[in-house]
Amino acid sequence: MSENENILSYFSEMNDPRIDRTRRHNFEDIIFIAIASVLSGVESWNEMQQYGEMKKDWLESFLELPHGIPSHDTFNRFFASLDSEVFESSFLNWVKSIHKKTDGEVISIDGKTMRGSRSQGCKSATHIVSAWADQNELVLGQLKVNEKSNEITAIPKLLEALLLEGCIVTIDAMGCQKNIAKKIVKKKADYVLAVKENQKELFEDIKDSFRVLPPEDYHEELDYGHGRIETRKCSIITDLSLVECASKWEGLSSIIRIERERLLKSTGKKETETSVYISTLTSAESIASSIRKHWGIENKVHWVLDVAFNEDLSRKRAGNAAKNFTNLNRIALNLLKQDKTKIGIKGKRKMAGWNNDFIIRLIKN
Repeated sequence: MSENENILSYFSEMNDPRIDRTRRHNFEDIIFIAIASVLSGVESWNEMQQYGEMKKDWLESFLELPHGIPSHDTFNRFFASLDSEVFESSFLNWVKSIHKKTDGEVISIDGKTMRGSRSQGCKSATHIVSAWADQNELVLGQLKVNEKSNEITAIPKLLEALLLEGCIVTIDAMGCQKNIAKKIVKKKADYVLAVKENQKELFEDIKDSFRVLPPEDYHEELDYGHGRIETRKCSIITDLSLVECASKWEGLSSIIRIERERLLKSTGKKETETSVYISTLTSAESIASSIRKHWGIENKVHWVLDVAFNEDLSRKRAGNAAKNFTNLNRIALNLLKQDKTKIGIKGKRKMAGWNNDFIIRLIKN
């Protein structure tokens, strides 16, 4: 069992959801096959069974498999009944073991809706709030919420589970809440929070401040690429005298205005956008960098999960199946991101399917 002792050791103490008389397959065998198959490109319970059958000779060399490869129904029932919170806790413990603490690292928190999980005739779909560590390139954790509005209650729970000291937490306007700001500061971290009209008083006070007061720090960036030229201007004000509710926001030290102008090379058309933020930081350059890195969770997590893992098309709904399969996807994404082979995620998943040694290297990384 030495080949799979690393990551599996963090899941081995979970309670088996099955009753004794129905346990024909070992808990550890099911977990290993699930992780290895998702690493190799599997996207459904049927494919998980097919993977196991194709790899049976190899799997039998270190797994017990007392009744052969589990069926797709077994995989489905097992993960639908597995406690998703316990699985998530085990996931968090594993991530903490490989996460290298880096002062100033940007931790981006954002939500993603799995549209395919919406049942016929039902408006709600599975919504996942995730945390992404930019420098480590790791999904640090995630929580399932029933509706997007419940991000407000899910984000504090997620923050509580994470190691944030010395980091910069970035969240979009949904997470711009006083209790969330307080939680971040209590965890000895800084924050950069987007502000929109869901915080109407704060939003208007920030706009008024920039009409009346001169910026105290300024940073400008010019970006060429993707057929456009983008200019980003970051202005900050630390004089909070016009922000009436400033004292209610824990650690608030600056208000920020980001002005973006995009010139599309093909048409010459200009697009402009202005956004405002609040932060515990007072450096325009550091704030601008943190806001830019926030989109890493879209580009390096959500987009990859949709394109390389087809997660947006997932129709898993039973019990905890959808949530637990997203855990498997994020375990696989973290393992693939930690491997430094110079190919994309899709290419690495193909390599994992072709090369058993590569899978073992990923899992023992």
